[in-house]
Amino acid sequence: MKSGIVFIKAVLLLLCSWLAAGSAFAQSAGGHWDFGVYGNLFGAREYQVWVPAGYEASKPLPVLLVLHGCVNGPNLMGEASGFNDVADVEGFIVVYPRQNVTSNPTRCWNWQLPINQARGSGEASILAGIVDAVKAGYAVDPRRIYVTGISAGGAMTSIMLACYSDVFAAGAIHSGGMYKGATTVSGSAYALLAGSIYSPESNGKLAWQCSGSPSPRPLPVLVFHGSADATVNPVNGQQAVRQFLQTNDLADDGLDNDSVKYVPTSTIAGQVPGGRAYTVKNYTYGGKTLVQDYLVHGMGHAWSGSNSGLPFTDPQGPDATLITWLFLKDQLR
Repeated sequence: MKSGIVFIKAVLLLLCSWLAAGSAFAQSAGGHWDFGVYGNLFGAREYQVWVPAGYEASKPLPVLLVLHGCVNGPNLMGEASGFNDVADVEGFIVVYPRQNVTSNPTRCWNWQLPINQARGSGEASILAGIVDAVKAGYAVDPRRIYVTGISAGGAMTSIMLACYSDVFAAGAIHSGGMYKGATTVSGSAYALLAGSIYSPESNGKLAWQCSGSPSPRPLPVLVFHGSADATVNPVNGQQAVRQFLQTNDLADDGLDNDSVKYVPTSTIAGQVPGGRAYTVKNYTYGGKTLVQDYLVHGMGHAWSGSNSGLPFTDPQGPDATLITWLFLKDQLR
C-alpha cells in the first residue's frame, strides 16, 4: 500500500512537471509583433515591437532597441539574434527600427554622416523618437532602456550611447565601431578597411560632449567582434573600447584624469565546446564591470552563436545574444 502511494505521488509530480512545461511553452509562444511608424523633421522610419509573452500593462518592462546591419531588417535581425525568444523568457520588450531603402539603398544606417552624429538631429533623433513612442505606448521601466546593433547598426549604437546617455542605461556594439569613427562616406570606407583615422581619446571627449545630460554618467558598454572580420576591421572594436573608456573617464567626474583606465582588470580565455575560442577583457570601475570586450578568434563579420543559418551569423561562436542580455539586464540608469 505504501509503495502504491509513493507511485501515485511520483505520477502526480511528473504530471505537474508536464503541466508546468506546457504552461511555459504556451507562454513562450505567446509573444507577438506590433508595428509602428515614427517621424519628425528629419524623416520617418517604420519599426517593429516584439511584445513578450505574459506582457501586462501594469508591469513596466525593460526595453532593448536593436539596430540591424546593412541589407537587413527587423524580421531577419530578430531571427538571426534570437532576442525575441530570450525576451519571452526574461520579460523585456524588443524594438527593431527599419532603415528606409530611400535613405540608404542597402538599408545601412548612415552613421558616417555628421547630421546623424548629434543629439536631436538626423537618424539619431528618429531612433530616440521611436524609443519615446514605445515608452508612451507600453509599460516601460525608464531606468532599464538599452541599445545594441551590429555592423552599421553597431556604429549607430555608439552614436546613441554617446548622445543619449540620459536615455540608455547601457549598450552593446557588435562588429561596429566607435563614435564618429568617420565623418564622410569615403572616410567610412577607410575605417571599415583599416580602422578610423581619428583618435579614440579625442572622439571619447566628443562623445561625452554630445550627451544632453547635464551630468553625463559612466555608461556600461559591451563590445563584440570577430578577429577575422574582413568587412569591419577588428581594430574598430578596439577603438570603440578605448573611446568609451575615455568617455567614461570624463563622465565620472568631468575630468580627463585617468580615473577610468585603459588597462583590463581581468583577461579571460574561453572556448565554445566544438566551436571557437574567445578572449574577454573586463574593465572595472567602482567594483563593477564598466566595459567588457569580447574578441572571437577566427570569426568573420557575424552575429556570434546564432543557429539561424542566416548570412552574417556564426553558430561556432559564444552566444552573443545571451551574453548581451546578461550584461545589460541589471544595468540601471
